[in-house]
Amino acid sequence: MSDASPGVLNPLLAKMAAGDLTVGMIVRLVRGVEIFAIAKTAGFDCLLLDQEHNSFSLETISQICIASNLAGVTPLVRVVDAGHASITRALECGAMGIIVPQIESAKDAATAIQAAKFPPLGHRSIAPCLPHLNFRPTPATEAMPSINSLTMVVVMIESLAALEAVEEIAAVEGVDMLLVGANDMCNALGLPGEFDHPKLRAAFQHVADACRTNGIHLGVGGLGPRPDLVEEMTSLGARYATAGADVTFFTNAAIAQARKFK
Repeated sequence: MSDASPGVLNPLLAKMAAGDLTVGMIVRLVRGVEIFAIAKTAGFDCLLLDQEHNSFSLETISQICIASNLAGVTPLVRVVDAGHASITRALECGAMGIIVPQIESAKDAATAIQAAKFPPLGHRSIAPCLPHLNFRPTPATEAMPSINSLTMVVVMIESLAALEAVEEIAAVEGVDMLLVGANDMCNALGLPGEFDHPKLRAAFQHVADACRTNGIHLGVGGLGPRPDLVEEMTSLGARYATAGADVTFFTNAAIAQARKFK
């Protein structure tokens, strides 16, 4: 972000609000700030730092988040759960938002909001000199509404329980996006890997309807190998998609290059 003053916007949120599809890169392998430069060069809108599926330390999260913010590549952190410590510590590292897995009720979503937002929306504790503001000393009365406005709360919908409660989850104040994990949703439906199955399409439609009713964004994950389905989800209103992970990109490129020599 180029302006560190209170009121600075989250570029990912701004682009989605304009009606554009945004694309994220999952980070599971690279632990250096070089990854934000690669993402920026490739044209990704954000980095999804995945604490749920790897061993990233908070120090690693912090360094990548701060560098990404300065470059205008929005850093989001997929935390391990909706616990207060998981969420607040990721945000204190400079994340512009959190992605919360295993949400299955409106109560779960509200718990995440309480940890992620400063009063009056939540009960997050205020600390001086936040990285989002380039560590500039800022009165709490200015810092809290500014950080609240740019902090995304993304709820994952990846189970049958979440699907059944999706209308109530989408209605929780402070939720910005519902992100459907296609692989886990397929598993929950008893259809592992069957991305073309009508039941999966129906699940996406159900979530899209809930998002539209409540004026929040729809996101899709796990469809990196199927850009045709991402296009279809965009027609349902999706404004965010993950294109894949760094480890997958690097491995696939390495395999393809090695095959050229064999």
